[in-house]
Amino acid sequence: MKTSKYISASVLLLGLAFSACKKDFLNLNPTDRVTNTAITSDTSLFEDYVVNCYIGEDIGVNEGAGSPPGFGRGFEYAMSSSTTDESMYNTDNGSWLIEQGQMAPDNTGFLGTLWARSYYGIRNCNYALSILKTISMSQSHKSLLQGELEFIRAYRYQDLIRNYGGVVLVGDTVAQLSDNLLDPFFYTRATLQNSIAYAVAQLDDAAQRLPLANSSTWALGRATEGAALALKSRLLLYAASPLYNVGTWADAASAAKAVMNLGAYSLSQNGYQQLFLSPNDNEIIFERLFIPNIAPHVCMEIANGPNGFDGWAGNTPYQNMVDAYQMANGKAITDPTSGYDPQNPYVNRDPRFYATILYNKAPYRGDTVDVYTPGGKDSNQGPDNWNASQTGYYLRKFMNDAYPIDNPWSVAGGQPWIYMRYAEVLLNYAEAQNEASGPDATVYAAVNSIRERPSVNMPALPAGLTQAQMRTAIMNERQVELAFEEFRFYDVRRWKIADSTENVPAYGMSVVVNPANPSGYTYTKKIALAGRAFLPSQYWLPIPLTEIQASNNQLQQNPGY
Repeated sequence: MKTSKYISASVLLLGLAFSACKKDFLNLNPTDRVTNTAITSDTSLFEDYVVNCYIGEDIGVNEGAGSPPGFGRGFEYAMSSSTTDESMYNTDNGSWLIEQGQMAPDNTGFLGTLWARSYYGIRNCNYALSILKTISMSQSHKSLLQGELEFIRAYRYQDLIRNYGGVVLVGDTVAQLSDNLLDPFFYTRATLQNSIAYAVAQLDDAAQRLPLANSSTWALGRATEGAALALKSRLLLYAASPLYNVGTWADAASAAKAVMNLGAYSLSQNGYQQLFLSPNDNEIIFERLFIPNIAPHVCMEIANGPNGFDGWAGNTPYQNMVDAYQMANGKAITDPTSGYDPQNPYVNRDPRFYATILYNKAPYRGDTVDVYTPGGKDSNQGPDNWNASQTGYYLRKFMNDAYPIDNPWSVAGGQPWIYMRYAEVLLNYAEAQNEASGPDATVYAAVNSIRERPSVNMPALPAGLTQAQMRTAIMNERQVELAFEEFRFYDVRRWKIADSTENVPAYGMSVVVNPANPSGYTYTKKIALAGRAFLPSQYWLPIPLTEIQASNNQLQQNPGY
């Protein structure tokens, strides 16, 4: 079926090879797919096709074909947090080589499908846009669907840009097997500036066509005006950042302010931990939905839970991440006046710490997490020791205690995956405005509203910060507020600090029962993952070698690979 082809050179050429077979026994009408004629003649089917453009088909990674709106992986295995100083994936899953500086064009770990997956999605959008004008429906609804497709396409380009830099802009082209697949058009990379400008222009047009909010006629999870403007805010923030350096901070601040001025979003009043468990929170701007028995959420509970509770450990937080959380009084643990006690390290911390990370003796599911040795059920001396955390911590964020860990697929329900939320927009504004104009009252207001909201109640930032001090404060706030939401990988790169954050040892915590005080414990930092390293070339991902080869070496590789 033509709609299943995409611009990735390797797949196009593979399809071309099979198209040479002209045997009569291959001339069958497939029953497992919908024909192009059916899509163009049935408006409901066409709209279903548009909705499926959020997802796409399986390309080496489970994309959840046929599920509700959203993007990307199912998040069962390694998240990008496990290629940063946030966490490690307990059993590798193609993440350790990235952390250890061994990524190469022929071995990009679990990130290797991103290039092909993104262009597959772009081609699907282009195909839908190419036939939209032939579909029998009102012009107003066509305009909505055009805006939706432009948003999806821009999101795919955003994913390409933030990972590879300048990318191939194919416009509205729908590649066919009859095309000259070695035409330089398919492999010429645009500049970083032009790549961002194209995506931003798409988002500007999409924002004018899309509704302000989801409704009974525009389903929850589909793109809205706010989603388009929030993605524009993110792209322009990246454009102004040191790694990119092709935009202005003033433009980035203005883009974030446009989302704030909509008046459509607010910070969650339901609690920081609860925010990630329900799709209906007013802080959520764009999310991926999951429907039990149809497109169930890949269960975070079993994937990341402690081994003593029948979990698989999964993405286990580093001590580096734990140390980023301030004390409840707003002071860093390195401040000698903070009250931090390294032998009682988990008391009086930022409330977001308790909602994000499970630590020794943390309350959990009517019990406690016991990572201590000897004998702790969640240590490597507990059951299923191959599922025991090597860092001394487990993930808490995203996990719903109402779902069982053992066989969680059996229950009704399914928390969303949030791609954009209002706190990110406020932090985008604060960072850009601080860089453009210094730490004025609006910068303080944006950051403090996040810190002071219900269930967090952290102290406001100290008055009188310099621009540099505010910059550091905002960086820390992003690290803590957006922890494990797949921002850190891109933040440390765009700030050009990855050579510092990713070249320090990856620490965990060893917890040992104190023989002199059996109710007490001795806490000692340890190395959790040896050989952690970051090379300058790794500010951008390598384009997979298969794509370079399939282009007849016309596709330009990123420097250093």
